[in-house]
Amino acid sequence: DFVVWRLPCWLAGQMSTSMEAEQSGPHKKVVVHPIVLLSAVDHYNRVAKNTKKRVVGMLLGETFKGVLDVTNSYAVPFEEDERDPNIWFLDHSFHESMFSMFKKVNAREKLVGWYSTGPKIRPGDLQIDQLVRRYTSHPVMVIIDVKPKELGIPTEAYYAVEEILEGKQQQWTFKHVPSEIGALEAEEVGVEHLLRDVKDMTISTLANQVAQKLGSLKGLASRLSEIDAYLQNVQSGRMPVNHRIIYQLQDVFNLLPNLNVEELVKAFAIKTNDMMLAVYLSSIIRSVVALHNLINNKLHNKEKEAAVDSEKDVKAIESKADKNEKSDGKAKSIPIDKENKSNK
Repeated sequence: DFVVWRLPCWLAGQMSTSMEAEQSGPHKKVVVHPIVLLSAVDHYNRVAKNTKKRVVGMLLGETFKGVLDVTNSYAVPFEEDERDPNIWFLDHSFHESMFSMFKKVNAREKLVGWYSTGPKIRPGDLQIDQLVRRYTSHPVMVIIDVKPKELGIPTEAYYAVEEILEGKQQQWTFKHVPSEIGALEAEEVGVEHLLRDVKDMTISTLANQVAQKLGSLKGLASRLSEIDAYLQNVQSGRMPVNHRIIYQLQDVFNLLPNLNVEELVKAFAIKTNDMMLAVYLSSIIRSVVALHNLINNKLHNKEKEAAVDSEKDVKAIESKADKNEKSDGKAKSIPIDKENKSNK
């Protein structure tokens, strides 16, 4: 009886985990490394800069516990018809030769998908994904926006799934995967070296922090506008209800603090006043130090000017003395010449 009871539970656990895997997909998250972004931008600038074309390449990396790390990439020759996006050409023989060479350098990096500079999904992307599916079972398509106009991460990750609708044939469609930008310690050092030419080092740390806070608030405002647009579309019936999104929004609203409590409002006010006091004192100290340095600089410049003037006076006195000595020497030599002439 004990064995008979444990076996269905084990099967139920396996079935639940398999169902969760099917619902969550082959990848829980996609982490794009900086070298992939730099390679894609360089590929676009070399091939399709100042045009409406896009570039396509292959992604290399490895998967660990559902997290896909995209650590490398390479460009692939790609052309498509602007009038008919279903007509395209991808040199898969070039891809095979490149992948074999990359495999000799690093055998751990496997083909995990492909990238496109989009900036959105196009009709021929499903066909390209089917071609890439010959080399890997679950390819990921990463759209890299080389000219981002909005704040946020310039990458969007998708993978193709089979969708079955009532009364319609089975068809393939793309499903979104959460993506983020991640880097190893060596890559962070390289990125910092590259950003030295971009960042203005004369700006203070406080100004950088304020700029970062402002950028984060703008990103939050754009996300809230997206949520508002989605809810409006669901309410009007233009989009179907996604219960997973609704549950996540409900969790977000449940985590919001209740600002109607006087103690919380008072705590926020005290914390804000303390922070503003620290900022105010630091600004005063900074201005006093700057004024002190300015006064010291003026005193130092005056001392230098006085030293230069004294040197000029000494040189003028010495030059006058030399002139006087020379004139006295000439006056003494003139009478001797007259006596010599008279003797002759």
